[in-house]
Amino acid sequence: MRYLLLTYYKKPNGQVDEVMQISTRIRRKDLQMVNVILDFRDQQVIKAFMNDTAVPKNWDNIVSYYYQHYPATIERLFQENGHAVDTVPNSAIKP
Repeated sequence: MRYLLLTYYKKPNGQVDEVMQISTRIRRKDLQMVNVILDFRDQQVIKAFMNDTAVPKNWDNIVSYYYQHYPATIERLFQENGHAVDTVPNSAIKP
């Protein structure tokens, strides 16, 4: 697997649901619908939008944020794409 895809859906009651998936490729539909796309082979942010607002495409900040919520998945993506797990910024690991 190469990509981490995150999609946010707003419910009628105002709450927001997050859907996370990993993929080997990006489809045209993903580019249109997904809010955050991270490429772990090239270590770059393909897309980052929150509430229709572009988020700065800072790899370290975005990976650090999602590492708090999905550590096993992110470590697996780093390993499968030939990167050391210690490439996750230290700021991601908080007590």
